[in-house]
Parts: sequence; structure tokens; C-alpha cells
Amino acid sequence: MNADNSHSRLIEILLVEDNPGDVLLTREAMKAGKLRNRLSVASDGEQAMAFLRRQGRFADAPRPDLILLDLNLPRKDGREVLAELKADPCLKSIPVVVLTTSAADQDVQRAYDLHANCFITKPVDFNQFMRVVQQIDEFWINLVTLPRK
Repeated sequence: MNADNSHSRLIEILLVEDNPGDVLLTREAMKAGKLRNRLSVASDGEQAMAFLRRQGRFADAPRPDLILLDLNLPRKDGREVLAELKADPCLKSIPVVVLTTSAADQDVQRAYDLHANCFITKPVDFNQFMRVVQQIDEFWINLVTLPRK
């Protein structure tokens, strides 16, 4: 276990998701995992970029250690968000997990071309969704060494 990440500090996670049901399920899965994290939510791509750049009402937003990004978002889709943040020298080191309903080969390829760290297709089954989110949490918080801010 990586003590630097999992127990000595709170891990900041930004969930970029427009589906309130998926936001609720993600919150519940992370609570059930009992890992030290704080989940912030952006409901569209423009809000996500404002959060990441600490603009407007997000001036005091924490810098995320990890981003969970849906591709199909209103106002600015996940591909645009991914391209913008990976092109930004101040944001590009933040790991991005694409968590989306798509399993299309072109979406997978495009996400990796845009430097996503991994691509996960959301399960439609409630229990499987909970398990996937807990495994993401466990892997990225307990196993991986995240970049320091």
C-alpha cells in the first residue's frame, strides 16, 4: 500500500458527470470503499474546465489528484475537456480515467490519443457499477503513486 497517497492525505477526485444517478452511485461506491477521498462534481465540460482552472465560483476549488471523466457531456464534451486539460502545462499531469457508457472502438482510441490514463465502460448493472468504482478508487488511491501538487 502506498502510504504517501492512501492514508497520509485526502485524495481529491473530480467527477465530470452529467447523470445525477451516476453521480449518486459513484458517491455511494466511494463511501462504501472507506478510502480517504473527497469527491467534487462538475456536471458539464465547461464547468469542469472552470473548476480545473479555478475560475469564477471555483476560485477556491482543490486541484484534483484524479479526474473521472464521462465522454458524453453537455456544453463541452469529454473529448474536448481531455484535449484541453492535456494541452495545459499546469493540468496535464493529472491522471484521467474515462468512465463512460461508450464501448465504441473510435471512442477508446480517441481517448488514448488524447492521453487518457485509462478507459472504462460503465456497467449498467448496479452492483457491477459499484464494484468498478470501488476498484478505480482502490487502484488509483492505494496502489498508484499520484503526482504531488
